[in-house]
Amino acid sequence: MSHDELRPHLVHILDNARLMTLLQPVLNLVDGRVMGYEALSRGPSNSPLHAPQAMFRVAEQNGLLTDLDWTCVHMALKTFAKLKLPGRLFVNLSPSSLLDTSFSPEAMLAALAGVGLASHQVVIEITENATSLDYAFLRKAVAGLRAVGVEVALDDLGEGFSSLRMWSELKPAFVKIDKHFIAGIHQDPHKVQFVRSIRQLAEGAHSCVIAEGVESASELAVLKDLGIRYAQGYLIGRPSPVPIRIPPREVEACLLSGTVSVFPMPQARDGLQVSADRLVVTAPCVSPKTASEDVLELMMQHPELHAVAVVDKEIPVGIIHRPALLDRFISLYGRELHGRKPCRDLMDTDPLIVDKATRMSELSELVVNKGKAAFTQGFIITDEGRYLGLGSGFDLMREVTEMQIVAARYANPLSGLPGNVPIQEHMERLLMNEHTFVTAYFDLDQFKPYNDVYGFRRGDDIIQLLARILRESCNPELDFIGHIGGDDFVVLFQSLDWEVRCHGMLARFDRECLALFNPEHVEAGGYCSEDRRGVMAFHALVTLSIGAVLVDPSNFHQYQEVARAASEAKRMAKRIDGSSLFIDQRRMPFGRRLVTEAQRVEALETPAGLPPASAHAANSGADGKLVCPTLP
Repeated sequence: MSHDELRPHLVHILDNARLMTLLQPVLNLVDGRVMGYEALSRGPSNSPLHAPQAMFRVAEQNGLLTDLDWTCVHMALKTFAKLKLPGRLFVNLSPSSLLDTSFSPEAMLAALAGVGLASHQVVIEITENATSLDYAFLRKAVAGLRAVGVEVALDDLGEGFSSLRMWSELKPAFVKIDKHFIAGIHQDPHKVQFVRSIRQLAEGAHSCVIAEGVESASELAVLKDLGIRYAQGYLIGRPSPVPIRIPPREVEACLLSGTVSVFPMPQARDGLQVSADRLVVTAPCVSPKTASEDVLELMMQHPELHAVAVVDKEIPVGIIHRPALLDRFISLYGRELHGRKPCRDLMDTDPLIVDKATRMSELSELVVNKGKAAFTQGFIITDEGRYLGLGSGFDLMREVTEMQIVAARYANPLSGLPGNVPIQEHMERLLMNEHTFVTAYFDLDQFKPYNDVYGFRRGDDIIQLLARILRESCNPELDFIGHIGGDDFVVLFQSLDWEVRCHGMLARFDRECLALFNPEHVEAGGYCSEDRRGVMAFHALVTLSIGAVLVDPSNFHQYQEVARAASEAKRMAKRIDGSSLFIDQRRMPFGRRLVTEAQRVEALETPAGLPPASAHAANSGADGKLVCPTLP
């Protein structure tokens, strides 16, 4: 049906207030309580306008958007008050409706009084659906609402073109991160960094962040560890006419868990020395004499342009920002006053101009020093002084974010696993959260003779085999795997069955590494090669040693303390012939309890054919391959 044919259905809905209000809870991740509800409107179930997207689209096409917004808000207020729900009510409003007199502070107060609600109980959630916005009027409208106690929120940050500017202009109390950046965040390092950056920006702007679209406990755990204060989504509660007041047990368990999330790591990439030429967007320019109305026409033809450079004989002399130009022309008699004037009268004569060879780190400092305009409205990029194109603050933020991820990673190029810096960062997060965990140091025995006999390429194969075994044997959401360098690895375990996993890794390594030896060497149990003194000697096949330390926050406080204890445990493990596990429990009375719990889980989950860890410990004298002694 066309919009004209659907208009009677919409008018009937508005005249009879035939809207259904669903409420979705917003959870405080710090105290585990519901802090409020977002109101979501639906048309009648038997109407072609039941879906909100269709209903609002028809309203906009027929000039009834403000009427629909008002009906939705009024029904939401009545429903919220009738249910006597705790916390705040978030109601959605388009920018155009916010500017309408129907939503003046006086009208809002009257509507609230009519249902017995106070102004502080309501938050106006602004949805960005306009290509051009009058920020001056929006600021005034928001200030009026704030003056009577009604706060505002910015919806779907990251979805629209002007989200960052709207945030800067309106200074909302709450900022909602679009669900795109939340979905699968536990598996996407770029989303982790984006959300972390938004949280940091919000702290500086005195805004609270709400993460939308949380659908799994893994996503919620990462958000909690990133310091996000509020969240909503199907995991917490679906939109309902009678919403939940207490979060589900799965959510409560996640919030109460002392487990520290393992943040996903990005794939390594070359070329960290990135320069500004990566940000160049080819864009048309104008001369200083070009009529202002011609510049306006150019921008209308290229809606993606956030600005137009003013260039005189290939040298940029200024920049015209889209918002500034539109502000001039939307005013009364704007075209008559400014249309024929040369654009040099309207341009910013002091734009940020950078050469394409400028390093990204230097460019970031220049943008910060230049101020908010350089970030929200962009800058000019040149090639030896000649105009080349434009750059945007959003593209800069995206590129810098990527560089920060890569730089912080220091990944080992052979295994693709995180290196020393991420290992230390994750361990410090565990220590800071006072969480009990296990540090396991993995090292290959008799590895140098193997390299001497088979060559470094085959040596790399054994290292990659061990990396694969670690990945496939650990829980990626609980256990952090790092590659210190060479044949040294570390796993920071939070899995209770960590000991079972270690024994499984030892068995797998002994079994699968045989394929990397010649058959005659396997049969002989080793081969001859020069030792470190240059003397020919017989060397056994490569084996794996694991030194494990049970880290209790009452005994370990710093990364260096754990690292020293793990190195000592690894040294003790290497004293034992064959593949072995050595557990240092000297300073941890809680350790025995953790081992007992691991063995309890192990009894239920030990793979067929693999003897329980406790048996290896008891029979260490008879079988020196899998050992769990205690330091004297």
